[in-house]
Amino acid sequence: MLRLSVNPFHPEPEVIRTAASRIASGGVVAYPTDTLYGLGADPYNAKGVAQVFAIKGRGEDRPLPLIAGSMEAAGQVGQLSPLAMRLAGTFWPGPLTLVVRADTRVVHEVHGGTHLVGIRVPAHAVARALARAAGGVLTATSANRSGSPASSDPDEVARLGASGLETLVDGGLSPGGPPSTIIDVTGASPALLRDGAVPWERVLEFLEQAGSAD
Repeated sequence: MLRLSVNPFHPEPEVIRTAASRIASGGVVAYPTDTLYGLGADPYNAKGVAQVFAIKGRGEDRPLPLIAGSMEAAGQVGQLSPLAMRLAGTFWPGPLTLVVRADTRVVHEVHGGTHLVGIRVPAHAVARALARAAGGVLTATSANRSGSPASSDPDEVARLGASGLETLVDGGLSPGGPPSTIIDVTGASPALLRDGAVPWERVLEFLEQAGSAD
């Protein structure tokens, strides 16, 4: 396994370029986020996406979440409605995943036939830099075998080498804590799909305040 040490606050460009080149060739890179470590592949590359499922030992009927390097990049892989833009403008970068309608070029297995993708811009310099260098967006499923706990420890993530992971961007311990909150914003009103790092009550309070200010 290629293990690349990186400054978690000021990622070295050469490290990011090396990792991004692995992704561009259809590889998978484990990397730190503002919650846990994730597995990054190009969501437009069928080879890379298949490798993510193989490393996790997970069925292809479960969609893969995505991260983006910026709100603009997120808008290219998913359709950001006015509601999505409002939430993204307040909670990104951060652990709030918005489920939106996917671009038709996204590999089928990423959305599992739903044609919806969950995407966010993370509050972690390494994750954003890697996403930008790899074309704007990356898969972001947790870096663990299916059924095992997700991890914030790169030493634990390195054990995925036995499952085929070839590249680890080691930024030290990630912040950990709960995973991102997932909200479906494809309808007129948001729907909570998974409670997580951003309390649902905080989202509703923001929307109520924003609505009263309109």
